[in-house]
Amino acid sequence: MDKKSPAFATRLGFILAAAGSAVGVGNIWGFPTQAASNGGGAFLLVYLIMIALLAYPMLVAEVTIGQLRRQNPIKALRNLSRRSYWRRFGALSGIVSLVVLSLILSFYAIVSGWLIAYMLAPLMQLLGQVQTADWLLTFSTARNLTTMLFFMLLTVYVVRSGVNDGIERWSRRLMPLLFVLLIGMALYILTLDGALQGLKMYLIPDFSAITEPTLIIRAMGQAFFSLSLGVCVMMTYGAYLSDKENIPKTAAWVAGIDTSVAFLAGLLILPAMFVAQNNGVAIYGADGSLLSADTLVFAVLPAMFDTLGSAGPFVAIGFFLLMVIAAITSSISMLEAPVNALREEANCERNVGVWIIAFVVTALSSIIIYNFESLFSLVITISTVYMQPIMALVFGLMLTWVLRQNHLLKALQKGSPNIQNSWFWKIWPWYVKFVCPVLIVLVIWQG
Repeated sequence: MDKKSPAFATRLGFILAAAGSAVGVGNIWGFPTQAASNGGGAFLLVYLIMIALLAYPMLVAEVTIGQLRRQNPIKALRNLSRRSYWRRFGALSGIVSLVVLSLILSFYAIVSGWLIAYMLAPLMQLLGQVQTADWLLTFSTARNLTTMLFFMLLTVYVVRSGVNDGIERWSRRLMPLLFVLLIGMALYILTLDGALQGLKMYLIPDFSAITEPTLIIRAMGQAFFSLSLGVCVMMTYGAYLSDKENIPKTAAWVAGIDTSVAFLAGLLILPAMFVAQNNGVAIYGADGSLLSADTLVFAVLPAMFDTLGSAGPFVAIGFFLLMVIAAITSSISMLEAPVNALREEANCERNVGVWIIAFVVTALSSIIIYNFESLFSLVITISTVYMQPIMALVFGLMLTWVLRQNHLLKALQKGSPNIQNSWFWKIWPWYVKFVCPVLIVLVIWQG
């Protein structure tokens, strides 16, 4: 059996892997779509506030739990207390979060399969395979199943190799490439006619929309989804982090990279929408609502690429390659968390655990595909908008209410010996203990 505890070899490896988990389809598909549907700059402003006030403090909490116990999330949460009822509650919380994570990966694999299809379609057209390209672009059960399965196999390939040879190695390769593609694509789009209108919408907030309850709860849900909070991913990666690392600073790097990618994605997608509109593609309805809101990058952007002439297929391939890279860096972390739990709880070999979890997620994805109209949006809303913030809140409360404060301080002092004298220590514990619960409950209740 594989009993050796996995670990990241370097701090950079952890940062890129954790940022890769955070940076995904949620940033490049979800965030710009939410921004376009909820006032552009107003959503951006509220999103940044949610990252600072709620997501970052909860990110520190999850990574701390992982590093403190160096166990899978079920065992780590169970071992925060010696009291039997808290131990049972902790184990149950870990199980629930891993179930939510599996649901997220199940719809994530479907969306990522679409990305692969839209990346390959223009390539097939360039090669003269028009029928294959049409099949890839046509929404169908067969297409969705095939591309979902292909994406899951890519994810399995990385996770089977382990933390160092799989997750860390591929994160170090893919994350820099993602940044290069994202910046290059954004700079290109900004040179096209109509892009300036989208840039203004994105960067100039409508302050009258900022207090909308729907906007606020969606911004919070997007922040938690983007940073992979409440689903044991960051807790799992925290267990692989060296004791010498300063958790608040390392978490700040992760949150900063993730937020930067979301911001850059907005600089790409929103101007691209108005470039498409300038080229005759309808992006808003008569009532001002965004058309194809849930499938923005699959409806509006391909239509825009078609108006770019001979450059269109190459721009389309580059854009969807960017999306696929972002998807893989997130999916490997989503598969790793339940695999690690199965490995420790059931004394299961990594290779076997990977295939078991992949089979379960693939089965869930298949059920969603066969019941797409009734399940797809429902699973997304329940898992990301509500369950992620709720479970992140549970983790934060367990760390600050259940674990003794002196144990928490000792855990943080391993990477920062003088942290007890810092403003972070003076503010963060009581902030997570008292303020975050109130804010999260208020936002959910308002929504």
